[in-house]
Amino acid sequence: MRTAPTILHLDMDAFFASAEQASKPSLRGKAVIVGGLGPRGVVATASYEARVFGVHSAMPMAQARRLAPNAACLVPRFAFYRSISEQVMGLLRSLSPLVEPLSLDEAFVDLEAGGAAGDADSARLVGEGLRADILAVTGLTGSVGLAACKMLAKIASEQAKPDGLVLIEPGTERSLLEPMPVRTLPGVGPATGDHLRRAGIHTVGEIAEAGEGELVRLLGKAHGQALHAMALAHDERPVVAEREAKSVSVEDTYDVDIHDRLRVGLEVRRLADRCVRRLRASGLSGRTIVLKVRRYDFSTLTRSETLRGPTDDPAVVREAAARLLESVDTTGGVRLLGVGVTGLADYTQEDLFAQAAGARAESLAEEPAEEPDEEQAAPAERRWPSGHDVRHAEHGHGWVQGSGVGRVTVRFETPLSEPGRVRTFRVDDPDLEPADPLPLVRRRQNGAEGAEGAACAVGGVDPAL
Repeated sequence: MRTAPTILHLDMDAFFASAEQASKPSLRGKAVIVGGLGPRGVVATASYEARVFGVHSAMPMAQARRLAPNAACLVPRFAFYRSISEQVMGLLRSLSPLVEPLSLDEAFVDLEAGGAAGDADSARLVGEGLRADILAVTGLTGSVGLAACKMLAKIASEQAKPDGLVLIEPGTERSLLEPMPVRTLPGVGPATGDHLRRAGIHTVGEIAEAGEGELVRLLGKAHGQALHAMALAHDERPVVAEREAKSVSVEDTYDVDIHDRLRVGLEVRRLADRCVRRLRASGLSGRTIVLKVRRYDFSTLTRSETLRGPTDDPAVVREAAARLLESVDTTGGVRLLGVGVTGLADYTQEDLFAQAAGARAESLAEEPAEEPDEEQAAPAERRWPSGHDVRHAEHGHGWVQGSGVGRVTVRFETPLSEPGRVRTFRVDDPDLEPADPLPLVRRRQNGAEGAEGAACAVGGVDPAL
């Protein structure tokens, strides 16, 4: 392990919810919950104001609404969050070539590899500068942990939340870890935690005292050895800039259980096509097709089939997924379906021929036999997801507070305005249309303030704002 705290872990604070609060002045300082709003939706992120009521990530949205009935519940805007994440990752890459993103809002950085820091003092200066840069560029806050290894850097960033920095000095790691609960260590989930508790092990210090032999007996060789090493503050994992994908998959959860076997088959076919599109976009092919089915009673089944060679042919993936479905009993209903591909590889020549054949087949299938009757082609009602941006010809930029029974309610405000007024329109109002998100901070272009709708960019920030 290193002798200086030159591994940095950044975790943006309540990222999705904070981004929504920053873009909506009327929600600042209030409880905000981001996630699926359907009967089976789950919480993606909750603001710190909502967490006071016990709301947390992965909680069913229905439960979250009961705990915080006055919270604003919004549909995620992943393209918006991704654009902010790209800005943050750009700042991290300016510090070091070794940046390991874990998600849109979290990453490790090897400061030593970039020459950004070599001791505790310089690492702290870099961390504080990074936090200031993130605030100036995105308008959001992030928490920073600095330590001599990845495990401790992540623990430090958790202690720093929200909007802080914690540096763990080399030599103090064991005393810091000893009183912490076993769930603090990576890889210790509810099942492992319960197993250790039944053995009388409750803290990280007690894991270290138990010894490697006892942990191997309790948890198996690989898990036991790794856990004992972490309890002793030993973590030699390097920061890896590029993480190889192990699988590509897609899945859907349905608001109402699907009972019709034909509908289940059509959904599997659709998911297989989506999975292949994602596979091709990544420049990959795969050998093993995986089907995931969660039934009405929450029991989850997975079935897999390994092909003779890697493929990205949609017809092959569809047929394999359909064969796997034949072995699954869907009596009683299905609440979730997923299709994935593992055993990934780069394209081979055979893959390319399969891709071309598949593309030809898809293009033929997409050609309509005849033009649809204009009288039969009724326009679909426009959907207005809660929290998404809109623009009105008269009232300007706003966001959807809610919609239903043919009406949509909009609050007209921007990230740089005061809290705005609320108005209600018909869902088919021709003056109302979806809009792109606005920048969260004021920017300057060529010495003048940028237009309200200027695209987000890392450069050109006025530090005084």
